[in-house]
This record gives sequence, structure tokens and C-alpha cells, in this order.
Amino acid sequence: MIEQLIRTPFTDLVGVRHPVVQTGMGWVSGPRLVSATANAGGLGILASATMTYEELEKAIVEVKGRTDQPFGVNLRADAGDAPARCDLLIEHGVKVASFALAPKPELIARLKAHDIVVMPSIGAAKHAKKVAGWGADAVMVQGGEGGGHTGPVPTTLLLPTVLDAVAIPVVAAGGFFDGRGLAAALSYGAAGVGMGTRFLLTSDSAVPDAVKQLYLERGLTDTVVTAKVDGMPHRMLRTDLVDELEHSSAVRRMGPTLRRTLEFKHDTGMSWWELAKDGREMKKQQGRTLGQMALAANTPTMLKAGLVEGDTSAGVLASGQVVGVIDDLPSCEELIDRIVARAADELRRASSYVVADQ
Repeated sequence: MIEQLIRTPFTDLVGVRHPVVQTGMGWVSGPRLVSATANAGGLGILASATMTYEELEKAIVEVKGRTDQPFGVNLRADAGDAPARCDLLIEHGVKVASFALAPKPELIARLKAHDIVVMPSIGAAKHAKKVAGWGADAVMVQGGEGGGHTGPVPTTLLLPTVLDAVAIPVVAAGGFFDGRGLAAALSYGAAGVGMGTRFLLTSDSAVPDAVKQLYLERGLTDTVVTAKVDGMPHRMLRTDLVDELEHSSAVRRMGPTLRRTLEFKHDTGMSWWELAKDGREMKKQQGRTLGQMALAANTPTMLKAGLVEGDTSAGVLASGQVVGVIDDLPSCEELIDRIVARAADELRRASSYVVADQ
């Protein structure tokens, strides 16, 4: 395990050795992966959107039992029980609260009052300015190369606009997998990088080995962005199931969608009233149409089938484009060590190009 080689505003803010974040991937970012990342000096983030309140508390306690290093929890800002989940973070002294959508100003203030770092994920400079104005401590910006829900603008264009818009630390995500990427992000002005697919493909990830092998066999053109799963643009591996969904009609998808909604209700323990309340929040916060809201439960249940149960015939596999350049399954420690060491070497090399003052 290497010592700190790169110090940034993000490492100072969060208290980690290395400016590397393992993002909160549903069904993937559990206690084992999060604690392995934290022990390796990065910031591991628990994905709580696919957990019940009780499961989240159990997961937080488990991570604390595995590591004494800082870690974070990713929360759905539009969830009906978001305030109660924030109370869990406060009670257990979690260091970072990350959000897939912008949390309300009062929720940000509440977390900050207990010294919890608030880091929303954003997809545009205007959103970064908004949450920074509300008191967010940092933001994570994901370009179109990233896996899961993503936008159309690549990281190389999105990142500079966000850096120009805010003065708080910016973590860059989407297309990162090695030390060259970390060095590039830091050269842009980012304070760290976030990676999902690269951490999914580690020996510490609980994703079934057969599914990991499927990822490793894929090339740069083997992902697709589709809105046919849950009504929102979502990058995933191109599989027979995804191709079938891409060419199916809304009527044909109606039956499976209802079945997955019932499964999601069972998994989360939510009542129909709570589901309806969450749906109203999605419509309000994200501007989803009724059709998109009807598809919303597809994502967690189909990701579970693929990433937990290993059933690629019934599940989808979220993935960034970097899947095409990954060919091994290192431990989190091995991965972070080599990324940081390579980044430090690249930054030293680049600095040698600067002409000394005459």
C-alpha cells in the first residue's frame, strides 16, 4: 500500500489518501467493495437506492466494522425517506453524503451542521452552480462515457465548463480507468476522479465471476445508451436482452414492467402510497413523464437480475465505455496503488515540458 503521492482539495476535504472515488453503483457498491476501497486509501461510496432503510443501516455498520477510514453513502434526494436516511449518516458518523440528484438546501445545511461532506452528482454547469450556491462542498460530474444514467456530453467538454462555473472541488467521472486519466483530470483542474466500471471489475467486487468475465470480453463499441429500460438515457452492455428491448413496443413492455414494479415493491418493502409519493417526486424533480415513471422500477430489478443473480437473459448490465480497455481483475488496493503511482509519474513528466524562467 503506497503512501500519499498526490494531495488535492478533495483529499483534504474528505480525509482520504488518494483522489480516487468508487462510485455508488446499485447492487454493486456494497460493504465489501466500499471497505476495500476505503482501506486502499480511496473514497468508497455505498449505494443505498437499492437498499431498504434497515439494510442501509446494517451496511453502514458492516463497513465501519471493516474499516476505520472515511467512506460515503449515495442517496436519492427525491426519495420519500431521504431525511430519515440522512439521520442515519449523522448517527453513524458517515463522512460523505453523495446524491444522484440535487438535495434540497435545508437537507444540505442539516448534513453540513454535523460535518458531513455533501457531494451531489451533476450533469451540467448550471446544476453545479445551483448546488454550490446551496452550500454543497463538492460535486461529481459524469460525462457521457460513463455507465448508468448519463448525458450526451463527453467528459472532456463537460468537465471544463463545470470547473469554470464553481470554486468548490470537482470530481470527474466518465471514461476513467488508469493513472493517465487521473493525471489528465487533475491537469484540467479537477480534484479527483470517480470510477464505476473499473471498480466493478475488481476482485473485491461481489458481482458474479461469470458476469465479470462477460464484461472483460467486451470491446469499446459494445455498450449502448438506451431509454427503453426506465425511460431515461442509460448506458449498459449491449446484450441480446437489450437489443430486444430496443426493438420492442411500449405495449409489449407493459407486462414485464408491471411484474418488475411488483418485485421492486417487494424488495424495498414500500407501500403503494410510498411508491406513488416517490413517483410524484420523480415527476417534480426530474420532469419525468407518466410513461417514464411507469418504467422507473425496471432499472433496480433488471440490474439485480444481471449483477447479483448473474441472469443476463433477464437482467441488464450497466457499463461505461471503458469496459473495452479493461482486461484484469485487480484488488482495490492494487488498482488504486497503480493508478496513483502512474498519475504521479505522468504529472512529473508533464511538468518537465514547462520552460524554466529565463
